[in-house]
Amino acid sequence: MPPTEPTFHAYTKAQGAAYAQIRLDYHPSLYNTVLSHHTATGGKLDLLLDVGCGPGIAVSNLAKHFTHAVGLDPSQGMIETARSLAATRTPSTSTTSTGAPITFEVSSAEDLGSNLSPPIADNSVDLITVAMAAHWFDMPRFWASAARVLKPGGTVAIWGSGHMRVHPTAVPNAAAIQDAMDHMEIEYLREHFLPGNWLTRNNYAGLVLPWTVEPAVPGFERDSFVRREWGVGDEDFYARGPVVVDLDGLERMLGTSSPVTRWREANPDAVGTERDVIWMFRRVVERLLREAGVKEGEETVTGAGEAVLMLVKKEDCRDADKAHLVDIAGT
Repeated sequence: MPPTEPTFHAYTKAQGAAYAQIRLDYHPSLYNTVLSHHTATGGKLDLLLDVGCGPGIAVSNLAKHFTHAVGLDPSQGMIETARSLAATRTPSTSTTSTGAPITFEVSSAEDLGSNLSPPIADNSVDLITVAMAAHWFDMPRFWASAARVLKPGGTVAIWGSGHMRVHPTAVPNAAAIQDAMDHMEIEYLREHFLPGNWLTRNNYAGLVLPWTVEPAVPGFERDSFVRREWGVGDEDFYARGPVVVDLDGLERMLGTSSPVTRWREANPDAVGTERDVIWMFRRVVERLLREAGVKEGEETVTGAGEAVLMLVKKEDCRDADKAHLVDIAGT
């Protein structure tokens, strides 16, 4: 995978704002699972670091449990969007447990704040979260940086959703609409896929972990690794359950995907016209829903997909030191 993802890194504030409008929040049970595992395995609640934070959805929900919270994103435009949105949120969703505001800074997953002044200190972070972004990381460099900044006993929580498809039973004429989506991808978008796009298709099964990168990154617990999966139709990954959008919402949502963004960059004369790839797909969906008896103005599409959460612990050398001291005391 290339070390720099070219699309989201270059987002403007306007693109970040458009992205924020259609990106969904996550279910409380997802956040609770992350926090419960983190604290039950010895994790503390001082510093939260949300990496690839985008408009700040995840960090704004988790910050209230921590003394300090920082959101990092490589896109200046996305960070500007996150700061603007934080200013409009209520204190309960824009501040930490002490009432301090969430800090948003420009930094990559590979740097993890080493470029900041002051930098994110070594052995200072309790929980690192990565929501829907790890497929764009240079994972060997990310894991090396995570090992550096995490406290002993700290946690890395990574989650993402697989390829969003048309719900097979909730959408009239679903099979034909899915065929149209697959055709659009093959004919127009596939040449604009990057390796990260393919990682999401298999629910992060190919995402490398500290012990599978070359060379392996020491200091993480392989035996305590947790992978939880959500299947098609499960309703406790996104906050509002299954993704249901009207045709305007479908157009906006598909328009933020990176292959569509790259297609539009390669075909600027088609953007906003009847030759735009998403406009053409919308018209096909509209026709297929009408053929199934859906009335004009009542067209909606329900998405279905898989999702995954992975939890990785940093070794707690303090426990090993304590056990060693106990052994010495007992001899």
